[in-house]
Amino acid sequence: MEKILIANRGEIASRIIRTCRELGIRTIAVHSEADAGLPFVKEADESFEIGPGPVPQSYLKGDEIIDLAKREGADAIHPGYGLLSENASFARKVQEAGLAFIGPSADVIEKMGDKIEARRAMIKAGVPVVPGTEEGVATLEEAIRAAGDIGYPVMMKASAGGGGIGMVRCESEQALSRNFEGVKKRAMSYFGDDRVFIEKFIDEARHIEVQIFGDSHGNVVHLFERNCSVQRRNQKVIEESPSPGFPEEAKERMLQAAVEAGKAVGYTNAGTVEFIVGPDHEFYFLEMNTRLQVEHPVTEAVTGFDLVEWQIRVASGEELPVKVQDSITSSGHAIEYRIYAEDPEKFLPSPGKITQLALPEGEGVRIDRGYTEGDTVTPFYDPMIAKVIISGSSREEAIRRSEQFFGEAHAAGVRTNIPLFASFAGSEEFAEGNYTTQVLAGWQAKKKEEV
Repeated sequence: MEKILIANRGEIASRIIRTCRELGIRTIAVHSEADAGLPFVKEADESFEIGPGPVPQSYLKGDEIIDLAKREGADAIHPGYGLLSENASFARKVQEAGLAFIGPSADVIEKMGDKIEARRAMIKAGVPVVPGTEEGVATLEEAIRAAGDIGYPVMMKASAGGGGIGMVRCESEQALSRNFEGVKKRAMSYFGDDRVFIEKFIDEARHIEVQIFGDSHGNVVHLFERNCSVQRRNQKVIEESPSPGFPEEAKERMLQAAVEAGKAVGYTNAGTVEFIVGPDHEFYFLEMNTRLQVEHPVTEAVTGFDLVEWQIRVASGEELPVKVQDSITSSGHAIEYRIYAEDPEKFLPSPGKITQLALPEGEGVRIDRGYTEGDTVTPFYDPMIAKVIISGSSREEAIRRSEQFFGEAHAAGVRTNIPLFASFAGSEEFAEGNYTTQVLAGWQAKKKEEV
């Protein structure tokens, strides 16, 4: 490949540009009016404005992005994550236009993007899934009947989408009745599909995901796991690898299950198989993300591989750079912190101009920036300012370095979650390692009681 158009923005666009530069590949950035001054626009070899700030008027204009790529002589489009990255129609159009789509096939994106279809595929492949409905539920009566069979608490989820937007925990029939129509409406509004399904809620669970990679020659490998259990509103804020407090025997079974999941659907390029893990260390398939993850630098830190380079090589038709599983090893420990422009207690976005941003460099510290001092965080997009990936020879060393980093980091002009990380990184709850997806909420409640 000689030229790649990046159909994304912020830190992931900058991240892709960095690898392309190392490979001698020219890059094209597309940007909205609101993002015209951001770093990724300046870092690309060429950049083009594609519309106003709102994503439907800019970053989701797939046909215009494809036309631009063809007109400017691009060989491929890299979708990053979010936006168009898991849009099967867009991936198909890219390929029909004679361009390489740097991701899995449109068919796989389509199949794994439908949670009901994904569950069916995993059951067929022998991968454990959370007990739940095998079909979407159309009415409240069906939902109540299904939840009664499964047993409360349950999670009600949008079939076509995920994250905090697409799911609600229901402790009782009353809660299910109260939330049913709202989930269906949000599902239709955000994902264009109002189907919902019901799953058993696993108490005291951890959220652990496995990075997989496949190529068009039939090879599928894993690049170990990441623990993503530190969450707010069902969305990740801290990820680490290896996952602490997870027995090796259970981990090996989960890693192999992820590889089998990839093979079962003919997976190519980067993907992530996400699991819910119960207190008994039994794991259940949650979903497959058919793209590069926000937290991929954690895996890069412990394996030494450049996952964007792997993506480009696989999309070019090459075999995986390393296709023998035993040749892939993990060393040391890495933790990623997502720095957001948001209220650190209520987790509400805090848009505005960043008047100060001090993110100190140091040993074992990698910073993937979306914004720099003087930039403006607008209300149009996810307010992540940067990702900080801190590594060490051990988890204890990575945590010590984290405490030092957040003790010195600060921002002004917008509120950020830096103070939260400065306190939480050194907490007993985090240090103990055997935490669940409720750890952050529990820690905050405890802090409030102490005041």
